[in-house]
Amino acid sequence: MEEKKLDINSIIGFILIFGILIFWFYQNQPTPEELEAQKTERAKVESQVIEEEPTVPQAVLPETKIDLQDSVAIADYKNAIGGFGFTSAKEGTTVLENEVLFLEISNKGGQIIEARMKKFVTFDSIPVYLVKDGNASFGINFSTRDNRVIDSKDLFFEPSMSKNGDNQVLSMKAKVASDQYLEFRYEMKPDEYLLDYTVRSQGLSGVINDAQPINLNWKQRGIRHNKSIQYENRYTRLTYKHDEEKISKLSESGDDEEIENGVTWLSYRQHFFSSILATKTPFESAALSSKNLVEEESKEAKTTKEFATVAPLKMQGGELSYNMNWYYGPTDIKVLSEYKELGLADSIPYGWGIFGWINRYVFTPFYGFLSSFLPFGIAIVVMTILVRLLMSPVTYKSYLSQAKMKVLKPEITELTEKYKDNAMKKQQETMKLYNKAGVSPMSGCVPALLQLPIFYALFMFFPTSFALRQKAFLWASDLSSYDTIAELPFTIPFYGDHVSLFPILASVAIFFYMMMTTGQNMQTQPGMPNMKFIMYLSPLMMLFFFNNYASGLSLYYFVSNLITIFIMLAIKKFILDEDKIHAQIQENKKKPKKENKFQRKMREMMDQAEQQKKNK
Repeated sequence: MEEKKLDINSIIGFILIFGILIFWFYQNQPTPEELEAQKTERAKVESQVIEEEPTVPQAVLPETKIDLQDSVAIADYKNAIGGFGFTSAKEGTTVLENEVLFLEISNKGGQIIEARMKKFVTFDSIPVYLVKDGNASFGINFSTRDNRVIDSKDLFFEPSMSKNGDNQVLSMKAKVASDQYLEFRYEMKPDEYLLDYTVRSQGLSGVINDAQPINLNWKQRGIRHNKSIQYENRYTRLTYKHDEEKISKLSESGDDEEIENGVTWLSYRQHFFSSILATKTPFESAALSSKNLVEEESKEAKTTKEFATVAPLKMQGGELSYNMNWYYGPTDIKVLSEYKELGLADSIPYGWGIFGWINRYVFTPFYGFLSSFLPFGIAIVVMTILVRLLMSPVTYKSYLSQAKMKVLKPEITELTEKYKDNAMKKQQETMKLYNKAGVSPMSGCVPALLQLPIFYALFMFFPTSFALRQKAFLWASDLSSYDTIAELPFTIPFYGDHVSLFPILASVAIFFYMMMTTGQNMQTQPGMPNMKFIMYLSPLMMLFFFNNYASGLSLYYFVSNLITIFIMLAIKKFILDEDKIHAQIQENKKKPKKENKFQRKMREMMDQAEQQKKNK
């Protein structure tokens, strides 16, 4: 009995899919040459920039502690800060709160020391915090004309609450005199995650030395929200908009740093939640850094990445004046799209190029529509069915190509046997047979290529879609994360410490799909890998790969393969007739065929190679 061999279309399709996935993981991994080039470029930039150019920020630093009960400590503190000692050193905090967001602002530094989401909880039902327990710091660093170096984080600000219509307004002032101060102004609107934020000075032109650097420093560590810190860390990333319309990111997998110009917003994304600082006056330059804090999966680890930004500020008319915005909230297209003028929706990781376009403008709104009236898991099943039906013409073309190659298989086998000692001649005769029959062995590759944008878009959609966060279906408690039916007492490399059922079902469906499509058109060539081995390996790779990915993606792939199997069975049983295909091919052989330029060129190259072989 003849051994079955995997058809070329399935192999190419799966190789391309895995190639895309591998590329996605390593696209931001620079080569040693690129690293060296980046270092050279940074050195060049730094040598050309004047003293105001920021340095690459380091780790979050602990705050300076002052014992307010110690008169000597207070005297030393006021001596250090000079004129800013006019403000009384008084501990305390002020709360800004609306229906969705809780913020606590400290007198010390006038900065946000707690940011809590009021409508969301973590995987273990704890409120979602973006700022808490000193994981973040924000300040303005500058020099005074009496040669003191001041960091606003060390200053005490006087709070003042007021109303602007329905908006809450908090003014924090670090004073040199009653009419001379550095002000941080927060304005919170009802039911919004976005705050208006102003950094300005009043009467400080004779206090701040604008000949020395004035730097904004913002540092923050990502707080764990998901059951798997490695999974969450994969989608925790510093994203920023610069040079008017460019969107760039630091590495998601390792330490990274960059210096950019014309920065208009910075997003410290923690998977499904983001801390964003936007400015209406672009930062002329900004030094950005990202440090990976996750080495391995751990139930005890509490932080993911450490982000930092240093951006120089400019005084205008002797004063500081920057109108900005703070955003502490979900990385949700429904929310971020409300701020079109800031373009914050671009911080969502849709994917690159056409894949991101499909994800953003097709799958995201389409799934949002379905889930508005269907349970979230059922919405995935319905979306899968509709996508597969839409792609059924592509499936038909692929299967038709396979059927044609299957019909030609006896003749190809005959040629293989006839020219088994002359690989070049066998290839020439095989190509002639294909040309006469009007069959292209690569015609099945096009359908596989057409499906790649769909696959990759969905690969990015399921793990990052906020609509799927903590939505349960069957045994999966969270469709945006992996499902778990069993915890393992050990960790299997590349697999994990748990067993997910949806990837198992998807792998089984893939295996049966590949079994159906074997033995169609591929002949094993010398030097090629064992095709049967690949047939068994591919589902196994999928099983390992998807065990730690969103269960929604595995659910989609499982249902998608089931539907594809049913479509192919329907095509085989009710649509395609192999006898008619064979008769059509025989008719095509009788017709004279005109070679196109590519075919002629290929034939000429083969003839030359054959002649060279004979001459030898």
